[in-house]
Amino acid sequence: MELRPLTARSVVLSTLLGSHPPQLPARYLVRVGEMFGVAEGTIRVALSRMVAAGDLRQVDGTYALTERLLQRQSRQDESRSPRTRPWTGDWEIAVITAESRPAADRAALRQAMGELRLAELREGTWLRPANLVRDRPAAVTAQCTFLVGRPEQDPERLAGALWDLRAWMRRAERLRAALVPTAPLAEQFTVGAAVLRHLLVDPLLPDALLPAGWPGTALRQRYEEFQREFELLLAEYALP
Repeated sequence: MELRPLTARSVVLSTLLGSHPPQLPARYLVRVGEMFGVAEGTIRVALSRMVAAGDLRQVDGTYALTERLLQRQSRQDESRSPRTRPWTGDWEIAVITAESRPAADRAALRQAMGELRLAELREGTWLRPANLVRDRPAAVTAQCTFLVGRPEQDPERLAGALWDLRAWMRRAERLRAALVPTAPLAEQFTVGAAVLRHLLVDPLLPDALLPAGWPGTALRQRYEEFQREFELLLAEYALP
């Protein structure tokens, strides 16, 4: 399975994204890097570059996530424990009604729609089953009008046309199989980060619209087990 390589930046970022609050001393992050064979100097260079890039802010010898990455952490936490409500069969439909939108607004809207887990039916029309509880950002409310309705065609078939559910299932199953305690720590860490990225693109559909054997819940459970084990290990190894 193809996974992103473990870098100093990914070690720092994944560690902070998994911490609540996401602010840790430099010495702690250096110790975490050592767990994965990343030299102290390499971690400190990565920290300096991340501050310069606006990814981190330095506060009295500690490093914390900036606002953009705090939003990512919030989405990541939500993907681990999504807020849903019973599905009545309704779909939420977003129709773009703003005119003369600059390119930046269009790009911000597309990104926000993905984060809201809406799918594009056609240009200017996005929809999904109305089973999620979440706030809509200003980039969406300023450009769209929202409606609620029910499709005349089979909703399960519509969901299958909007999302590649089989592809999501296949990768989820491979990730769950790879996230095992017997694997080397660096491999588990890398797989865990890949699991979080994959959960961010889970469409979070109602059970009635999912293929049989949908692995979303099982993948979340396995990740939570890994995270608890990893936090214990970090506390034992990295804390002074």
